[in-house]
Amino acid sequence: MNDAGPWVDPELIAAGRLLQEKGFVVPDRTKAPLSAVRAAQDRVGAFLGEGSVPLKAERDLQLPGPHGQVPCRLYLPDEGRAPPLIVYAHGGGFMQGSLNSWDAMLRELVRQSGVAALSVDYKLSPEHRFPKAFEEMVAVTRLMARDGAGFGIDPARLAVGGDSAGANLALGTALSLRDEGLRAVRFMLLIYGVYSTDSDSPSWQRFGRGAGLSQTQMQWIWETYLERPEQKQDWRAAPILGNLQGLPPAHLIVGSLDPLFDDSHRLAGALADAGVPHTLKVYDGINHGFIRYGRLIGAARRALADCAAALATAMAPIPA
Repeated sequence: MNDAGPWVDPELIAAGRLLQEKGFVVPDRTKAPLSAVRAAQDRVGAFLGEGSVPLKAERDLQLPGPHGQVPCRLYLPDEGRAPPLIVYAHGGGFMQGSLNSWDAMLRELVRQSGVAALSVDYKLSPEHRFPKAFEEMVAVTRLMARDGAGFGIDPARLAVGGDSAGANLALGTALSLRDEGLRAVRFMLLIYGVYSTDSDSPSWQRFGRGAGLSQTQMQWIWETYLERPEQKQDWRAAPILGNLQGLPPAHLIVGSLDPLFDDSHRLAGALADAGVPHTLKVYDGINHGFIRYGRLIGAARRALADCAAALATAMAPIPA
């Protein structure tokens, strides 16, 4: 009998040690002031993005939304005209995360895929609770489908994407716009998303009891994000509960040590049942939140390259 436990990527261990040595320790979000948690996460993001070179054409925008202006950052590829666009929602448990902290990852995604990216700085909880973030993501994507040409992108070739809580918002956005009959959304890039409100699955039991994303933290996130407990059954909060038929193809990724491992597999199964083309790629020895760690972890670089390749293929022009 082997009691050694699951294999952990040595580069993940080394990255964790390096962050600790440099004092980049994020306090427990259930205990520390939220301002301190957000500031610590931004410091980690700045460190992970050190050395990232801006694209020739990237700019900040203020776009109209249902709850006021939505700050966004548009990244255009250095080559090509009127590229397709992925509307992207960052992770952070619906209550943290910033445009700056996702700069390096999105720049690399754009460079490798040739697809433009629009990073959406949606409103965070608990100051702004459900469904405001969802409604902002839907509104911005709808705006790109209507007026995207004015921003230099092809409004007929859109994707939605995100990581963790952002993948939740991206999937919900795809469902909402499908129901509206909007055909421009052609692809979903879903990175270790939280697609249900279940924090008791086997992967949560196995990987959600220590450092990182824990069951206690996830339960606090839902209490912070939602106004009422019954909203856990709302498909806009738990998009796996929605009717998935007719969604665009999807590329899902998750680490083998992620508490949300089961969420990704359940979604893949539900997409299969609904007849939605999809791929699910698992990265061994990696836990939650790794996609921005390309500077330190080879698996993160491979994952981003895989995401870029899937995005580029899906968004290629349709032959006449």
